[in-house]
Amino acid sequence: MDMNKKSPSTSRIVPLCAAWFLPNDPQARTGRKVFAQQRIPGARFLDIDAVKDGDSPYPHMLPTAERFAQAMSELGLKRDDNLIVYDTYELGIFSAPRVAWMLQVFGHPKFHILNNFRLWVDQGYPTDTGEPLSDTQESTNYPVPTFDADRVIAFRGVRDIVKEQGRKGSEGVQIIDARSAGRFSGSEPEPRPGLSSGHMPGSINLPLQEILDAKTKAFLPQEELQKVFQRKGLDPDKPIVTTCGTGVMAAALDTALQAAQFGARVDRRVYDGSWTEWAQRGSESDGLIEKS
Repeated sequence: MDMNKKSPSTSRIVPLCAAWFLPNDPQARTGRKVFAQQRIPGARFLDIDAVKDGDSPYPHMLPTAERFAQAMSELGLKRDDNLIVYDTYELGIFSAPRVAWMLQVFGHPKFHILNNFRLWVDQGYPTDTGEPLSDTQESTNYPVPTFDADRVIAFRGVRDIVKEQGRKGSEGVQIIDARSAGRFSGSEPEPRPGLSSGHMPGSINLPLQEILDAKTKAFLPQEELQKVFQRKGLDPDKPIVTTCGTGVMAAALDTALQAAQFGARVDRRVYDGSWTEWAQRGSESDGLIEKS
């Protein structure tokens, strides 16, 4: 998926592995482990558990522009690189859209999402195994970028949307939640101990798996994505906020909306803190959490 088309065609093409697993993964898999087991030749590994706001109590809040530039420099990446972001063979599309969205927020000129690594492997394209040699990767001086605040929405903004729902003159912002139906309804626990499940009042549940092919775990074709959004009752002419557990799957929904050309990009924002922040700052008693 081509997410941006601004850099010259002479730019270097660099695969960027964004592998990540939930903290309660039953096989105790990690992104770093599967990166070493199988990866696209020449790929770098960006760990979303490391490239984040380290001062935040929430898991995957966006890093500062300075931290982002530091991470890109340590990976030996340049601003004019054409980055091909990809996921794991095991899960298919999952965390790569989050890294691509972060690149978008910090204005990296050109990047794509591979749709997807499972197909890459199954169709016989080359892969490498083993821990890559760190001394073959020289650091760079990636410039500190500008942060695009229009792509992000914070807790207070989402809270205001929830409280204003149905009121005369409200924008009618649609909140889409990518978590599983059980977590959304409150019938299943969250993967993080002690965190309440449930959902934001008025939000719409659209689990990640519903926008992926059941076998390949790649994004569905454009027309099929449009049908999924239509079945959920979404209106392309109204603003959309995407959310999930920690902002990872929310970025996948945002990517799918872009791929389907469903609504305008300027009308879409990702709730960075997502449910992990929401459930710690809101409650059923204050009307911010519902279970059904």
